[in-house]
Amino acid sequence: MFRRILAPVLASVVSAVSVTPAVLAALALGLAAACYGARSPELRVLGVHEEPRHDVVFVQVTNPASRSMRLTKLEYTFAADGATVSVGEVSLAREVPAGAAVVVEIPLDTPSEKPMTLSGKLTAELNQVVQIFPVSAQIHPSR
Repeated sequence: MFRRILAPVLASVVSAVSVTPAVLAALALGLAAACYGARSPELRVLGVHEEPRHDVVFVQVTNPASRSMRLTKLEYTFAADGATVSVGEVSLAREVPAGAAVVVEIPLDTPSEKPMTLSGKLTAELNQVVQIFPVSAQIHPSR
């Protein structure tokens, strides 16, 4: 499908103007991103497990796309009352089928007694295109 859409557009651009290979590559990437623009994966906190060195936050990542998505990295920040509680990055190698969900474990170095927000950037491959999605979820302390 990508080639069917992109080939006629590129052919008309090349025949209409003199285009350098760099400009042509940039145009192809832009059109590919537009053709495969996807909704952002959704995060939902499932729970927090307390451990001696750090807590672990279990987050469900749902793939709303109509195709499989490969999660590769999550850069995250935990914040409470506007102050940063913990920052980090988790390398991932998880395949999420279309419409499915997986659970990702995120270490939390400094737990908070207050409600927190988990926000960050989830890097994933969708249709062989690397995309970065902004994500966030709320964490309510257990009582």
